[in-house]
Amino acid sequence: MSMTTTSPAAATPADLGFAGTLHSEWIKLRSVRSTPWLLALISVITVGVGTQMSSSMNFDWVEGGMPPQGVQAAGVMALTSSTDLNVLVVSVLGVLVIAGEYSSGSIRSSFAAVPRRVPVLLAKALVLATVTFVVVALATAVTIPISLTVLAGNGVDVRLDDPYYWRGAAFGVVYLALLALIAVGIGAIFRTIVSGIAIVIGFVLVLPIALGFVPGGLGPMIWLQNVTRLLPFNLGRAAYTHPGYDDFISLGARVERPADGLWALDAWQGVLGLVSWVVVLFLVAIVALRRRDA
Repeated sequence: MSMTTTSPAAATPADLGFAGTLHSEWIKLRSVRSTPWLLALISVITVGVGTQMSSSMNFDWVEGGMPPQGVQAAGVMALTSSTDLNVLVVSVLGVLVIAGEYSSGSIRSSFAAVPRRVPVLLAKALVLATVTFVVVALATAVTIPISLTVLAGNGVDVRLDDPYYWRGAAFGVVYLALLALIAVGIGAIFRTIVSGIAIVIGFVLVLPIALGFVPGGLGPMIWLQNVTRLLPFNLGRAAYTHPGYDDFISLGARVERPADGLWALDAWQGVLGLVSWVVVLFLVAIVALRRRDA
């Protein structure tokens, strides 16, 4: 009598496909204590700042009234006014997703399960971008009726048949989701929480603001102003800003013509520029991921 023994299928790294990696990263993201707090903070900032900004807008004092395009731009400005603060929160969250595992050493377990490494990075990025998009979209959806109601109470009647209003709302959400990917890319390159957060905030917020003080009308400095427009912060602004923004900030006064040679980016160019930054940073991160030890 012969007995055949069948050994159970050993779990191999290949058993964990990309779907399994996604599920694993989703579990890890929601189990980190800071994640729900940061996501809740994004929601509170979006609704709170949007409501406060809407309540502060009143153009009764403007002689002749605000032009219709300016009113629409004011509506978008009130709705997206929380974006600059949310940039800080999203940047921190994006770096923590990847650099936090390097700091704790748990990244070794992730790479042991997925030795090719790149799927781990892509799964982290996809999960975070999706969660960020959903949270910001829901918070924006809550803010829209509140903002419109408060603005109407101040005599600022925003038209809902304006496609640029909805584009500004949508692209404000897309901007933060893409910024989360930029933060993940930088976190994967530098691998430490402190340096990753410092570099993301410096690159996204400090650098464009500092370069913004350079006079754009000076011929030799026009190239620097154009480079500044290609930084993520300004690309995001270009993406969600309403075309009537000049009428809004000028309050009906004559708008000065920009200096010759300065680039004016439209919304789609802003989005494509942000996508380009994501691609470049992830290519660098992937090369670093493959060459360095965990």
